[in-house]
Amino acid sequence: MPLDYPIHTATLPNGLRVVISPDHQVPTVTVNLWVGVGSRHEPPGRTGFAHLFEHLMFQGSRSVASGEHFAALLAQGGRLNATTWFDRTNYFETVPTGALDLALWLEADRHGYLLDAVTQANLDNQRDVVKEEKRQRYDNPPYGQVLPDVYAVLFPPGHPYHHATIGSMADLDAASLDDVHAFFRRWYGPNNTVLTLCGDVTFEDGYAAVERAFGDLPASATPDTRTPVPLPPLSEPHRFERRGPVPHDRLTLAFRLPVDQTPGFHAASLALDVLGGLASSRLVRRLVRGSQEALSVHATAWGLIDGASIGMLTLDVAPGVDPAALEEQVLAELVAFGERGPTEAELEACQAQNERAWLAALAAQDERADLLSQATLLHGNPGLVNTHLDDLMATTATQIKAAAAAYLQPQQRAVVAHLREATTGTDSEALA
Repeated sequence: MPLDYPIHTATLPNGLRVVISPDHQVPTVTVNLWVGVGSRHEPPGRTGFAHLFEHLMFQGSRSVASGEHFAALLAQGGRLNATTWFDRTNYFETVPTGALDLALWLEADRHGYLLDAVTQANLDNQRDVVKEEKRQRYDNPPYGQVLPDVYAVLFPPGHPYHHATIGSMADLDAASLDDVHAFFRRWYGPNNTVLTLCGDVTFEDGYAAVERAFGDLPASATPDTRTPVPLPPLSEPHRFERRGPVPHDRLTLAFRLPVDQTPGFHAASLALDVLGGLASSRLVRRLVRGSQEALSVHATAWGLIDGASIGMLTLDVAPGVDPAALEEQVLAELVAFGERGPTEAELEACQAQNERAWLAALAAQDERADLLSQATLLHGNPGLVNTHLDDLMATTATQIKAAAAAYLQPQQRAVVAHLREATTGTDSEALA
């Protein structure tokens, strides 16, 4: 039986999609906005722009001074932040019910009139902040380059998912004030945005409050109307090796999966859970608790919408173990799983884990708001929050076996190996 969280939808004349889910258990409201721009919308030479705007959006707008967005909401007892991803940028705050109008007014001012405050000085300041974030999260930590390497090997140059959200130093340095203003005008506008209210508000009061704050903004964005091109699995293995001062060798095997919220993606995601996503998964039992050739095994599936999703198996190699030999054991397990599929016990364990995770996410007001925005912006169906779990639970062992055979085979892998530094080692790239 589907979940039954209440969901009301409406669209302002300027194109802003509004989703409201009343929940009066606590006197707070989450305001969650998803803008249809992420790193996949960045053309060559402009990487990192979507994430740069996530930072610029807190530096003031027409009627709000730099830093006041945070200060005003924190003073009301709110909490807030923003993130950038391949397919979107999101902004969110949870505030006491009485501060809802303030939160909406602040969001409307920066979504409508940010460029009044984007000066050369602000741009230079936030560009330096983003570059420092890149150093701290990607350039300097051990394994910091794993994910950018995965994207670059798994997707061809020019593909929307080929580059990391953080962008490149060269592109950030080259960004002019005119470039930045043009990017905002292209993507930021109510007709490219979903606004979700979740919490202590009725549909009528919530819609009226959104209309007061956002109703006068023009439909200024040019949303992406390009039809995504399906991207098939790799036809032969690809490999990239990077040597450096890391604690131990790490192998990441990545695969192209079907797009999010499709039966193929659900089945492939569950297949990865069986292989390495749970404490009881096959590779964990075999390589971590059994032979102890791996320090850890992790599996994940990221649902994306532009032609393909990403599935990954990550293994931390135990000291003294040959990474190539460990990889061969993983490949053998992939072949066997594609031939036989999961056992009934494995399927039940994965279903239980996914049910727990989904219900826990929906139980949190702010996460539920985020999932409603995601389902609306990326899939045009906020009701997915109520039906997703049933869709996942309906996936059969036969479908999981078929997905493993179709998307998780050795020849379809992109391998990123971050290896301990050798005496004469340099980055290398070659087809396996």
